[in-house]
Amino acid sequence: MFVANLLIALREGLEATLVIGILVGYLVKTDRRDVLPKLWLGVGVAALIPLSIGAALTWGPKTLTFQAQEIIGGSLSIVTVALVTGMIFWMGKHSRQLKGELESSMAASLTKRSSGWGIVGLAVLAVGREGAETALFIWATVRSSVENSVLATTAGVITGLVLAVVLGWIIYRGSRRINMKLFFSVTGYFLILVAAGIFAYGIGDLQEAGVLPGIMNHTWDFSSSLPDPGSPIYWLYVLGQAIFQINVQPTVLQTIGWIVYAVPVIILFARQVHGRTRTTSTRTPVTPSAPNTGSRAEAAPTSATARPDTPAPTVDP
Repeated sequence: MFVANLLIALREGLEATLVIGILVGYLVKTDRRDVLPKLWLGVGVAALIPLSIGAALTWGPKTLTFQAQEIIGGSLSIVTVALVTGMIFWMGKHSRQLKGELESSMAASLTKRSSGWGIVGLAVLAVGREGAETALFIWATVRSSVENSVLATTAGVITGLVLAVVLGWIIYRGSRRINMKLFFSVTGYFLILVAAGIFAYGIGDLQEAGVLPGIMNHTWDFSSSLPDPGSPIYWLYVLGQAIFQINVQPTVLQTIGWIVYAVPVIILFARQVHGRTRTTSTRTPVTPSAPNTGSRAEAAPTSATARPDTPAPTVDP
């Protein structure tokens, strides 16, 4: 759980820090440092959103029946997959325009003569969205993992957020160029595979609750082939199960759900990433051609204009 939650928190946290960096940079550039305290107030309020969601998801379902818990857990897992998938494609499409869109919203908030209080709402919406997605995704990975280690989960989240803040500060200061396109592309593929496992796990929850059929229809069963718990191969299996929800005994519906989600989403994401790369690389700048002073077409008018007083030849009748 440490690695999975570290990467999730790093990805989502870096998006949030990039948004905060853009907002702070715009206020500094436009000499509106007086609004910075209100911006940080909005960031603080936004930080309460994932904490509230995490608390509600952790302690809220405890008083419900097993069937209700499975229905809520499976439904929220599928909703989380939908939100994260939309975020992956939105970030890939709007990452280049993100700065301009945020700065336009900032300018609109500052020109309403509201003493900059609109910045609080903008920060809550921009940063709180990332926090809410992070809380849902981390909750889904923890719930779908057999390793319910609070220490490993917490350490992974904190480490990922710290790395995100450090990278965001480096990008804001401009002291190092980081290939953000490569970063979001690689982490995008990673999140798609994680989301596919969560989607299949959510289907399993709904099957256990009796909402979906086929709980006893397994695609395969390799549980008897697992090595001893002390074997390094077994710990690789535990790591894969914690990150990608690898299942040695999936149901037929879970297998179908994994394929139906993962295959088209990976293809569409690859087209978005690599298609944009090809489009960018094929754009060659058009430079004006140098004048060809040695051509005969340009030599003729030069010789004609060299002697403007030369009389035109006459032909006798």
